[in-house]
Amino acid sequence: MIIQIDSREKARAITKIIKTFDEKGVKHPVSKLLVGDYMNYDNPRLVVDRKQNLSELCCNVCQDHDRFRRELIRANENDIKIIFLVEHGKGIEELEDVAWWDNPRRHKKTLDPDTGKWIEIETKATTGETLYKILCTQKRKYGCEFVFCDKNQTGNEIIRILGEKDE
Repeated sequence: MIIQIDSREKARAITKIIKTFDEKGVKHPVSKLLVGDYMNYDNPRLVVDRKQNLSELCCNVCQDHDRFRRELIRANENDIKIIFLVEHGKGIEELEDVAWWDNPRRHKKTLDPDTGKWIEIETKATTGETLYKILCTQKRKYGCEFVFCDKNQTGNEIIRILGEKDE
């Protein structure tokens, strides 16, 4: 198996993935991909786009929505299916679990001017339920998928996903 790695992946962030590839005898040349981060030469119509956690994915689909959408459209125009592999762990095993995610940006500590004590306030950051609905819409409109794993399993998950036969 030969898995091409997108040149925009940060080397420091993927050292464990490359170690797994090396252990499994997977060749891994690096060059720019049209979409996604990883592609098997045997099935270039399927790519994996790695996200380090739900916070990154949330930022991508909310704050960087236009760029994220353009990538999905570019994939569709080229008959490429994108699977987003989210290295979240912590009880997030499938898309439905996202609805229960507690976005760490929803809580902020601030000094109460009246009492001088620290209090926690709730912000307007995206909730897990809202993110779940957005991801379901993206899945329905663009045919992408969302898969979740622990960080220590990312390399194996990329090999598993890209080793699947074209549907």
